[in-house]
Amino acid sequence: MNPEQQYDLVVFGASGYTGRLVAEYLNEHYPNAEFSWAMAGRSMDKLAAVRAEMGISDDIPLIAVDSEDPESVRSMVAAAKVVITTVGPYQLYGEELVRQCASHGTDYVDLSGEPAWMHHTIETYNEMAKSSGARIVHSCGFDSIPFDLGVFHLQEHARAVTGSTVSRVKGRVKAMNGSFSGGTIASLRATLAAASKNPEIIKTLLNPFALTQGFTGPEQPNGDQPCYDAELNSWSAPFIMATINSKNIHRSNFLMGHPYGEDFAYDEMLLTGDGDDGKAAAEFVAKDNTLAESPLKPGEGPSKEEREAGNYEALFVAQGASGEMLMTSVSGDRDPGYGSTAKMIAQAAISLRRDVDKSQLEGGFWTPGSAFGEALLLRLLRLGDDAVGGLRVRLALEQRAEQQRRDDRRVGLDHEHRRLLGQLVPGDLLVGRSTRIRAVGRRRVADLAEVGPGLGALLEVVLDRRHHADREGARDAAADLEEADALALGEV
Repeated sequence: MNPEQQYDLVVFGASGYTGRLVAEYLNEHYPNAEFSWAMAGRSMDKLAAVRAEMGISDDIPLIAVDSEDPESVRSMVAAAKVVITTVGPYQLYGEELVRQCASHGTDYVDLSGEPAWMHHTIETYNEMAKSSGARIVHSCGFDSIPFDLGVFHLQEHARAVTGSTVSRVKGRVKAMNGSFSGGTIASLRATLAAASKNPEIIKTLLNPFALTQGFTGPEQPNGDQPCYDAELNSWSAPFIMATINSKNIHRSNFLMGHPYGEDFAYDEMLLTGDGDDGKAAAEFVAKDNTLAESPLKPGEGPSKEEREAGNYEALFVAQGASGEMLMTSVSGDRDPGYGSTAKMIAQAAISLRRDVDKSQLEGGFWTPGSAFGEALLLRLLRLGDDAVGGLRVRLALEQRAEQQRRDDRRVGLDHEHRRLLGQLVPGDLLVGRSTRIRAVGRRRVADLAEVGPGLGALLEVVLDRRHHADREGARDAAADLEEADALALGEV
């Protein structure tokens, strides 16, 4: 560790739209100096104004940094153990910071959804980061934490239920209420402009394995046209984040040694509903180009009220070897792009400091799934009414026995539900935040409630028992019983 590193975290871009949300989040949820942090940006006056506006203590240092001045970037990197950067578009303003972090051994997280630039940084600086011990983690916001960890969690669930992971997963966005900021739009435009000048960038954008250097998997499902998802009784439309999320998920599988299999296939789409209305909505989404035409500029974005009113939910669906449907739902309690993203990148940085020691995770370029796995997932789970992470994860198991469904309704679900839920929850997922409390094997719900009185983490596990023998039964299953048990782990 560099002896100059005086701050656990430095938020670079703290006077910008997203950076100030990250600073506000850290100040609100970690006010008692649990770790040292600083705010960095180009203008000291703007940083001071944001600090005052947010009610942040004057004890939080301010650092003047210009992304185009290598010496000022070097000084910030030398002072930080982890740099959180929200300064984009990254392809225009981010390379010097990545280079300096990779050179000095400083950990780094960003919000990049720019796959061509990420491909370039991995090719150029990965060996340097390995040598210095720097852990560089791109895409620590809505793209791609909920999706990368959603697939990770589904695969862990599949392993616990069926004994093996699954080779085909569908990612389906069920709800997404929120708006984009000027910074996101600027990143999209920068990528389009670069692609118009360099055909190789177009190839990178179209290649789902662009970030798995040296490995190319099987042909992937085509999610660029509206289609009907019979399993979910809904039309699906192309999803704008699929390009970056799919690449990160394949890279996670690659970096972890292909636990999902070298034949793993994944696609990601937006659910628009059933019937003619659902079809019309899917066709509209497929043709919509309003984001590229938005007048928003960097620094502009949704209001606080809009952020707090937003939410999202993504489903991850697979079929087990015996035909059972396996499903994980990941949802957030704020608008996806900013209210939730600020929490996610902050917790990713904290996880690098607290959860993932350098002896466990060596230097190099990582993804959220491969770097953090369950550690970050548990950080982001909703903790009672104090939504530190604001993430909710649900498990669902589909069984196909219509007669069993009728029997359960007749005799009551309680005993059977608890027995099945005990099978669904692998002990390895039950990990406390301060002390790693692990359930031995797979414990029953009644036992888990006795782990401890303090809420260290709240894991909501839902057994969605959607039984069906035919299409009619599948449609009827949408209104079937859904029961949940809250599993509280004691924090000691």
